Amino acid sequence: MEIVKAEHIKKTYAQGKVTVTALAGVSFEVHGGEFMALAGPSGSGKTTLLNIIGGLDVPDSGRVSVDGQNFSELSSSALARLRLHKIGFVFQSYNLIPVLSAEENVEYIMQLQGIPARERRERARQILDEVGLKDTYKRRPAELSGGQQQRVAVARAIVSGPSIVLADEPTANLDSKTGEGLLDMMRKMNREKNVTFIFSTHDRMVMDYARRLVSIKDGLIISDVVKG
Repeated sequence: MEIVKAEHIKKTYAQGKVTVTALAGVSFEVHGGEFMALAGPSGSGKTTLLNIIGGLDVPDSGRVSVDGQNFSELSSSALARLRLHKIGFVFQSYNLIPVLSAEENVEYIMQLQGIPARERRERARQILDEVGLKDTYKRRPAELSGGQQQRVAVARAIVSGPSIVLADEPTANLDSKTGEGLLDMMRKMNREKNVTFIFSTHDRMVMDYARRLVSIKDGLIISDVVKG
């Protein structure tokens, strides 16, 4: 089933008097259950594309739809609801709330969704157990390692069952062993829960883990390979 459809996406930015082309007409589709990476060097356009898919940025032209909903036809409030219920985000810098515990950080999205407190707590603890953080419920981000913080971020992204999880350079701040453990965990979630993951990365390890590799250069897709 088609989860994401991007059609002829173009995006430019002004840097002083210079216009920089981030995306020069990108089209592709993502189906449910994929574990894929958008790969390319810094400035290739991969993060811009990820942000547009997530509704965090708006293309100059072209269309994006998630779960059959065309972003250009949605009001700002409807787009916010779609992001809340359909898209999970994992950021390079974790983006956890410092004053909240691991459990409360995972609960946060569910709280915005209006899920009752008891159910939120049960689901948060279950997902933290699944990502290997059973003993960290009450710890705040400052009391967690980088790898543990990123696992909390992944737990928060998937706990409410979104259609896709977008992960922007999720291993960038981790050592190779910790990054490998994180990718193993996300691949397990992909296989067991059929969570669709889309990574933005220039990390070779993430590219090797991905089952589909879309390479971007100068704002264009230069290859799209599905691995056997």
